[in-house]
Amino acid sequence: MTAPAYSFYAQTWKDLYQAAIHESDLNRLPERIADAEIALVLRARELFYTSEDTIEEGESLDDAMCILHALLSSLKHRSSAVQTTTLEYSRS
Repeated sequence: MTAPAYSFYAQTWKDLYQAAIHESDLNRLPERIADAEIALVLRARELFYTSEDTIEEGESLDDAMCILHALLSSLKHRSSAVQTTTLEYSRS
């Protein structure tokens, strides 16, 4: 007998979220974030249709999505800062 699908998605989003926030390779980070976001959305959709008490996990999903957005935003900000610095340095 296979495990219920919800347990797979519940574990998947947590694993992908952890992989994203611990990724040290800045070139791989956007892909890790995107994978985690997809898993979060799938799990949130699944929780929407369940009759179980899922408030705590729903809040965890919201928190994780906010953290991933902040991480991606800081990565984009860092990339633009590096490009600006590189351009300024090359003009000098």
